[in-house]
This record gives sequence, C-alpha cells and structure tokens, in this order.
Amino acid sequence: MNICIFVGARPNFVKIAPIVRAIDKAHAEGKDVSSSLVYAGREDDPTLEPSLFDDLQIRRPDVFLGVDCENLNELTGQVMSAFERYLQQHPTDTVIVVDDLASTMAAAIVTKKQGIRLAHLVAGTRSFDISMPKEINRLVIDGLSDLLFTAGIGGSSAATREGAESSKIYMVGNILMDTLRFNHSRFHRPAVMDELGLADRKYIVFTLNRKVLIGNTDELRALMVSLMSHTGDVPVVAPLRKRAADAVKKIVEENPLLFKGLHIVSPLDYLGFGYLTAHALGIVTDSGNVAEEATFNTVPCITLNSYTEHIETVKIGSNVLVGEDPVRLGEELTRMVDGEWKHCGIPERWDGRSAERIVQTLVE
Repeated sequence: MNICIFVGARPNFVKIAPIVRAIDKAHAEGKDVSSSLVYAGREDDPTLEPSLFDDLQIRRPDVFLGVDCENLNELTGQVMSAFERYLQQHPTDTVIVVDDLASTMAAAIVTKKQGIRLAHLVAGTRSFDISMPKEINRLVIDGLSDLLFTAGIGGSSAATREGAESSKIYMVGNILMDTLRFNHSRFHRPAVMDELGLADRKYIVFTLNRKVLIGNTDELRALMVSLMSHTGDVPVVAPLRKRAADAVKKIVEENPLLFKGLHIVSPLDYLGFGYLTAHALGIVTDSGNVAEEATFNTVPCITLNSYTEHIETVKIGSNVLVGEDPVRLGEELTRMVDGEWKHCGIPERWDGRSAERIVQTLVE
C-alpha cells in the first residue's frame, strides 16, 4: 500500500511526523505499507528552518510542488495542477491531508477526481462561521473524505451531524500530542532565554500569526497596550515571523516606554520553542496549536480568538478565549500574573498513540 502524505504548510509537519514514523515502523516489521511525503511549497521555503526535520526526526519531503503565491484562489489552482501531475506519475492507494488550508482542499479535490482513497487528519473541526475561508475548506475536505480521523468527541459529532457515515469516522485522538510526547525530553533551553535573563515560570510568551489580526493596526494596538499594561514586571518574550514582527514594532515605536518589557525575538526552532512555552508563566497567542500544547503542559493560555477548533482546551485544558477584546485580555492577564488560573487537566485520547491508531486503520 502506497500512502501519500500531503503537507500544505509548516505546522502540518508537526502533525504528520508521528504518522511518517509509524508507517516506517510498520514497513520495517514487514507490513506492506510505505509513504511518500509531498510538500506544496518550495524547497527553499523560509518557514522551514534547516533543523525542523532533524527536530521532528523525519526525512525531508520526497517532493516539493514549488507553489508560492499569496492569493488563495490562485494557490488552490496551482496546487491542484501540480498535485494532479504528481498523482498521475506516482501510483498511490491513499492520500492523507491535514487540517484546513486552501492547499489541503486543493489536494483533497484532486485526490477524489483521480479516484484515490482520501483520509482527513484532524477532521470535523468547525467554527460554524461560513464567512471564514477555512470553514469552507473544512466542509469541502470532510465532504470528500473516505476516512475522517477526528481528535475528539466534538470533531466526531460535527461530522456525524453533517451526515457522514459513522463507519467513516475514527476518533483517533490529538495527533499533536504524539509529537509533543515523543519530543518532550528532547526540548532544549534556547540561548535567547539566557541572553534575556529569563528564569523558568517568570515570563510570558506572546505569539501572533493570524493575518486578520496582524493587518488591523488599531485592534492589534489595543491588544498590545492591554498586554503590557497588565503584565507588571513580568517580561514578555515574542518569537515572531517577519510580518508579525514588523506590525508589532511599528506599534512599539509609538510608545517605547510602555513596551520596555517586551522582547521581540527571531522565530525559534521546534525544540527550543517547545521548551520556551513549556516553562512559561503563561502564554498569549492566536494559534490553536500553541493553545493545545499549553493544555498538555498545563501552562495558562489566553487565545486571541472568539472560537477554537479544539473546545476541550477550554473545557478541560488551560486555555481561555478572549476574542479580540482588550478588556477581557487584561482581566485574564491579571489572573495569570496573580497565579489565580483555573484548574485544568489533559483531555481524553491525548495519549500519544494517535498515529498508531491511524496506521492500523489504514492497513486494515
């Protein structure tokens, strides 16, 4: 059985790494299964730091489709064209796609048009806001998929509600936890912590990725002012990519005194970032992945979004949603800094065995 694992962007690699390793293990044990790893982007993609594949202990992609454009509709068309060529040249039994990107949807459409079995990893996640491009992607991918691998009960029930046959749905657990558990003992204290004199549990991590938030200067300014007004003497360290860093620096220049406790640093490698977030006093983020990792590490986390695809991080875990509301952000930051955070636990099936369940299902 030839399994193609399609990856649309850097965060996907963190989720598929355990599956690559599980397939390699099954192959070594004599099972008739092998994988190829296909990346939508370029070989010199700046978001793929050289250490990423070593950190995740997987090989580099076997194929780079080389697609690189900002416009999502254009990107969708280019990925469809390039991935169709790939499938026509490489015999494939199953394609695994991850999450909800435009490139993921493009790969899903092409897979089904080629009559190939499609498996969706982290299926059934919903915001129930059809004005979001990613929500449309999710509906299309789940609707086309032959196998829906969900992270939890919420994902499974969303898929069922939309009419997916129960025989298609497999609650395999949160694949991100496979990677976290595998690498936890390998996390290393990044040099920037010593450079800034940061002690464990005595700093807050701030991350920013959402284009909508980065592009709205007034909204971002209000959130940044609230962040620095409610953290007191606790330093805030912000590993930001270029677009986010530029947007934040512009706001900092308006009032350098208020932001003297903010340290904007270059993005960290996977193992260094893992250490930074696992040993923080708290985290402020707009990333669902970072919030999931915070829940696993039981680190207080505030998410700058009005919804999360993984509601268990809020109901059971350490995550709190504040939307883009600076007042609510300030209230939760006060609790965080004062050590008055809610009690939290680890959700069901975050046991690090999701990849094992997935490969077993695919082989059987």
